Amino acid sequence: MTEKKNKTVIAAEPGKQELFITREFDAPRELVFKAYTDPNLYVRWIGPRDLTTTLETFEPVSGGRWRFIQKDKDGNEYAFHGVNHEVTASDRIIGTFEFDGLPESGHVILETSKFESLPGGRTRVRTQSVFQSVEDRDGMVAAGMEHGVVEGFERLDEILEGVKM
Repeated sequence: MTEKKNKTVIAAEPGKQELFITREFDAPRELVFKAYTDPNLYVRWIGPRDLTTTLETFEPVSGGRWRFIQKDKDGNEYAFHGVNHEVTASDRIIGTFEFDGLPESGHVILETSKFESLPGGRTRVRTQSVFQSVEDRDGMVAAGMEHGVVEGFERLDEILEGVKM
């Protein structure tokens, strides 16, 4: 496997209820933010390559809801949903994230993604995810969330190369 230019860094300190995801992109902040809020772009990069994504609800505004379903080649479906608490254009998104497939609801994650302009028309996205418990956080990591995040960002790299503002 070739080494990617922009690495995804996921930091999960033992015993803490949070994790941090940091990733840089070779595109301006406004374009990276657009990829998070434009439904036609979002479905093309969120998650791993072997899943297709369908948006059921997508309201990228403060107070808006979202729900998407990902399907694998065998027809298995994985649904996720949340609420956008704050969407500030090109600056940040604060919202919740919840996987529908758990035996009980209520394992809600609070996520804050900040979009930072870098020299050369580049962008750094830093996401803090706060879980309800250390067990929830560790369960998400053990379930393979890193694979989906890393591959999703690699897909986003490819999309950003071909998208114009």
